[in-house]
Amino acid sequence: MEKEIIPEALPLFRTLSEAKRADLLRNAVVHGVSAGTILFEQGEVPNFQLVVLSGSVQLFGRSAEGREVLIEAVHAPDLIIPAAVVTGAPYLMQARVPEPSRFLLIHAATFRAAVEVDPLLAQAVIGSLAQQFRRMVRQVKNLKLRSSTQRVGCYILSLSQRQGTPSQAVFPYEKNLIASELGITRESFSRALSRLEKSGIKVKGQTIAILDAARLAVECSPDPLIDGTDNDDIEP
Repeated sequence: MEKEIIPEALPLFRTLSEAKRADLLRNAVVHGVSAGTILFEQGEVPNFQLVVLSGSVQLFGRSAEGREVLIEAVHAPDLIIPAAVVTGAPYLMQARVPEPSRFLLIHAATFRAAVEVDPLLAQAVIGSLAQQFRRMVRQVKNLKLRSSTQRVGCYILSLSQRQGTPSQAVFPYEKNLIASELGITRESFSRALSRLEKSGIKVKGQTIAILDAARLAVECSPDPLIDGTDNDDIEP
């Protein structure tokens, strides 16, 4: 697990004065949970603004018939669904913890009140919302503009880049969850991997050896406006 972030060092608080930061954190708590913990269900009204200090959270959507898909994974130091907290609206997703993780919990009412009166905090929250919106737009473009094989190939190339291992990628969680995140069935995911073996990859369990990255890129057409991040787009 990555090093835990100290609450006072969160990007959310960097522009706040020491006094305002102390007010916001006065009744906040740091809470550690084990793998498999459900933080909240879709349809629940937020009681807290949760901030990831270490570990991660997976956000799932579930249909009335019980079908479940992974929408995205949230990592430190991101806020967990601030849109629901600042509006007081019910969560549209369930939050589940896939690994031992720790969170900062700020009472939702306290957080909303602080956002209403502090323009610097409001600006920080708007920044977080903007990043999450852009991630969702990238995801929608990935789902609507690509075939299942292209989605899987670009996922492998993007994962390899993030992990800093050009010759391989290691899936971070089970293949059925990755398939649902990419909007395809587990069977379609397996078929896509089989097709991509002709384009320069070799599958062994959770590890994908990338034997010919250039050939794989030709097959799946990676696009930085879909596969990149805001860190790739914006100059520091």
